[in-house]
Amino acid sequence: MGKYFGTDGVRAVAGQFPLVDDFIQKLGYAALRELQEYAKSEHLKPQVIIAQDSRASGPAILAALEKGIRASGADVISVGIAPTPAVAYLVKHTGSLCGVVISASHNPAEFNGIKFFTNHGTKLPEELENSIEAEIESLQSVPAPKGVFTQDESLVRDYERFLMSTVDASLLKGTKVVLDCANGASSKVAVNVFAGLGMDVTVTAAKPDGTNINKNVGALHTEFMQQLTKQEHAFVGFSFDGDADRVIASDEQGRQLDGDNIIASSALCMKQAGELNGNKAVLTIMANLGCINYLKENGVEVELTTVGDKYVSEALEKENLSIGGETSGHIIFRRFANTGDGILSALQFLQFVKKSGHPVSWFADRWKKYPSKLKALAVTSKPPLESLDGFLPGVADIEKTMHGRGRVVVRYSGTEPKLRILVEGDEENMVNRVLDEVEALYRQKTEVCK
Repeated sequence: MGKYFGTDGVRAVAGQFPLVDDFIQKLGYAALRELQEYAKSEHLKPQVIIAQDSRASGPAILAALEKGIRASGADVISVGIAPTPAVAYLVKHTGSLCGVVISASHNPAEFNGIKFFTNHGTKLPEELENSIEAEIESLQSVPAPKGVFTQDESLVRDYERFLMSTVDASLLKGTKVVLDCANGASSKVAVNVFAGLGMDVTVTAAKPDGTNINKNVGALHTEFMQQLTKQEHAFVGFSFDGDADRVIASDEQGRQLDGDNIIASSALCMKQAGELNGNKAVLTIMANLGCINYLKENGVEVELTTVGDKYVSEALEKENLSIGGETSGHIIFRRFANTGDGILSALQFLQFVKKSGHPVSWFADRWKKYPSKLKALAVTSKPPLESLDGFLPGVADIEKTMHGRGRVVVRYSGTEPKLRILVEGDEENMVNRVLDEVEALYRQKTEVCK
């Protein structure tokens, strides 16, 4: 991670550095200068597709950002409130130079962020982010805008049509589904797509007011969606996050299926259909051991990456693989997209389930999760873990006490001031003990905000 870029763009509380007008303008200008150089050999329109989620701070950030982008000479086309993956699709669809999304994804409404997409619809490689940061540091001021700013929300309809084209409408017609739109960017698009495919849709959390995005709803808070799915006797339920690049599902019994469940089920369906390149799936280090072992037992190799769907995307691209993603619900079906897309993933998973002739609960019962605990400690700073004297060796010693029956993953969040400790094992008391010991060790080595 860089000075300003985390695992998914630049993110902070809106109105606090770096999300202040001067920096935002410099970010827009510097990013476009570097992206113009990055894609100089390709014949692209000198325009940028930009969208935002439903946060109240979005319009002010857009006003500063588009000035910085236009200062580079590029035109800006705003498509309004739209899912992050809509921009990834539209950049390629329109032959644009790049795309930008103003969103803090699953975070609360007071946060916001800015993330960029290349002309290929992918997140920026780290080298490019580093170049942008260096460009920002060298800037004294931003020139006057030269490009043109326009609004064209009709482009989002192209994205909706694309989503609908990826499935067999006759197979899904009449299916009863529950959609939790997190009061975010999917509030219109998801409903338009599922209803447009002839499904019987029950919708919740689709009334954004600028402050209620992700508030007790969405991919991080799926309880109500799960209850509603069971109550409505729906075939399946889906919860998206604020910018709709991730999805969590519910079976008809109201049980949650996270990203691991969706990826594992889809990968095996793809393998059976001869559509799983390399008989391999990409997961992150946060994937549950139960999922990893289940895939391996069924002839699917697993590659583990660091956390972040851009790293999953890079691994898929490198080996020409078909599917990968994160436990959190960022899932990439590479045949259709280069980045996580919650609505697309929901449609693909639902189609696999319908083709199988089984209910969603059948897929939920294929494997058992290892007992797992994830704790997030708020931190005042993020000193490299290897710089904390004896910490990583101490964690390794604690992990050895699990005698090969579990694992420990410790990392800083790329988007929040937090240390994340994940412990998994085949026995819950052991998991709890190890988690407490790792937390105590970290507290010995550094100050932690309580």
